[in-house]
Amino acid sequence: MNENPERDNLTLAEADEREKSHSPQPAGRLAHWAETLARLGLGEMATRLGASVGTLLVVLAVVLLLRGFYENAVLGRAAGEQAAAEEAAPLPIALEALPVSLSADPQGIARDVNLHTNIPNRPRLDVITYTVQPGDTVFGIAERFNLNPKTILWGNPYTLRDDPHRLTVGMELNILPVDGVYYEWQGTESLNTVAAFFNVEPEVIINFPGNHLDPDAIGDYNSPNIEPGTWLVVPGGSRLFTSWSAPIGVTRSNPAVARVMGAGACGPVSGGAIGYGAFIWPTRAHYLSGYDYSPDTNHYGIDIHGTLNEAVFASDAGVIVYAGWNDYGYGNLILIDHGNGWQTLYAHLNGINVVCGQSVGQGEVIGALGSTGNSSGPHLHFEIMSSQYGKVNPWNFLPPP
Repeated sequence: MNENPERDNLTLAEADEREKSHSPQPAGRLAHWAETLARLGLGEMATRLGASVGTLLVVLAVVLLLRGFYENAVLGRAAGEQAAAEEAAPLPIALEALPVSLSADPQGIARDVNLHTNIPNRPRLDVITYTVQPGDTVFGIAERFNLNPKTILWGNPYTLRDDPHRLTVGMELNILPVDGVYYEWQGTESLNTVAAFFNVEPEVIINFPGNHLDPDAIGDYNSPNIEPGTWLVVPGGSRLFTSWSAPIGVTRSNPAVARVMGAGACGPVSGGAIGYGAFIWPTRAHYLSGYDYSPDTNHYGIDIHGTLNEAVFASDAGVIVYAGWNDYGYGNLILIDHGNGWQTLYAHLNGINVVCGQSVGQGEVIGALGSTGNSSGPHLHFEIMSSQYGKVNPWNFLPPP
């Protein structure tokens, strides 16, 4: 027997219609599914999954929108640039149709022609002349022309005579193109001998372009065809300096060796004070006012600052072995032998307070500071010499300033 007699009495069409009316709609279906999942304990998980899917869909939609906007912007800009380029492109001109005039048009625009040409620097080959300016020194001039200070002295043997103190304002100096020596050919010497004296090979002199010598015309090196009076640059050449300072070894037992220096030489001295072997500053000032100790410029002392007629002191105890004028640029000069292998020298003095053979104590006043001889201003030229070590750097023996 049927449990639903009413359904048996319905027609097939009526049954279908009733079934459709009782079927859940889409919104109802979602609610029905949600209710079913909730009954199964899966409601919270379904809610989270749905939220994630929704967020993903929103992000995808935004990305698609931005991509479309970007592509449209790029295409629009490219089209604009192409249009601008087409507008800026010059119109084709028939050159043969333009009139050409070679005459200057005052109303036209003149072309700016730059005639300057960059020429690479080339090494100087010839000797040039430089006039000494106020404040110049051998060191400064050498640095200005990128030369060794020795070259300034060796390039001017008759002017400076190997003495940097001879440098005076207005003096004209030879400036060699390279480091070396400047030599005047006498006409009787051997090229081999001259080259050996300056420590170079003969070809160094012959082949230097600045000497303007023809190697094929030189002939015999022992009697070369070089015009007397010709000045030759000896690149890389060197020589000993001419000594204008006091000779080493002027002692109380042998002061006569200083006779070549001038009238201040003394006779033999016996006895007298002996030094302590330690030196003090010979002036109140303890800093330079001129040249420093520099064998490269034949300057074997220090020029100590001072004012005219300021006291000069004996740097150590000893005996006076020279007191008087020096013929080689030192002016008034005092030389003390300390009796222990050491001597000290005091130059350019304005006055001398001691005499030959006199014993002096360390720190005793021996003279007045000055600017006599080859001097550019008041200062004391001070040297320390040893019979064993020669002329030493005073900075290594004086107390720290």
